[in-house]
Amino acid sequence: MKELLRTNDPTVIAFAKALLGAEGIDCFEFDVHMSVLEGSIGIMPRRLMLIDRDIFRARAILRDNDIELPD
Repeated sequence: MKELLRTNDPTVIAFAKALLGAEGIDCFEFDVHMSVLEGSIGIMPRRLMLIDRDIFRARAILRDNDIELPD
């Protein structure tokens, strides 16, 4: 698995998951329940993970929809 996206904004994660799901790309969200440890203040970023073969297509889909990705 590779990391596609890391953000503190849950709306970006939800939008990215919806876009990828519509294209038939499976993804998994890591660190969803970290807010229990941090006290729900939102400092721990969530990560969106994909299998290696889908990473190129997923990056193109998110870039086309103005979602900023790490280099």
